[in-house]
Amino acid sequence: MDGDEHKRVLDPEHDTAALKALTHPLRIRLLGLLRLDGPATASELAARTGESSASASYHLRVLAKYAFIAEAEHRDGRERRWRALHTVTSWSNESMESSAAGRAFLTLSRRRQIEHLEASLARHEADMAAGRFGQEWVEPSGISDLMPRLTATSLTELWDALGRKLEELTARDADDPHAENVMFLIAGLPLAPHDRSDTDHEDTDRGGAS
Repeated sequence: MDGDEHKRVLDPEHDTAALKALTHPLRIRLLGLLRLDGPATASELAARTGESSASASYHLRVLAKYAFIAEAEHRDGRERRWRALHTVTSWSNESMESSAAGRAFLTLSRRRQIEHLEASLARHEADMAAGRFGQEWVEPSGISDLMPRLTATSLTELWDALGRKLEELTARDADDPHAENVMFLIAGLPLAPHDRSDTDHEDTDRGGAS
């Protein structure tokens, strides 16, 4: 873990058990709900995920064992409440790619992020249709699909610039009553050109920019 109290940095060499704990889809979802919506009990999280309270409670204890969550302040003495210890989990892709377990974790986490995007899009559309947000949110909301040509150095620079700007804006809006939780997913995935003689890709290679 690094010095930033809001970030949990995983090292595949020293955090093998913690990585394994996060390979369970329900644990990833529970951690995400605690980060997004704040402290909750196992029963509350079970209702949101469609799981049993016993199952949610077990997986929450596993997350607590590996310091992803901890007990929160209780409203009463009947059921423990849990809170996320960090707002984000990060790692070095280079370190993860050095082992089979790390590569498996990367694949799982990226697939889960895509699922999160799909769920967030459905939730966003329902919120907008129901009038839960004002008209000022219509224009800045959306998904961008771009295909710039960049070097590895430029892509790294882009990630760093986005990170700095996001930290700046998050700090600025922290106490603003007009601020809302925003699902912000970024992807930077280099793609090698297809062999044009490979007909297997003819029907699937229809990507573009929007």
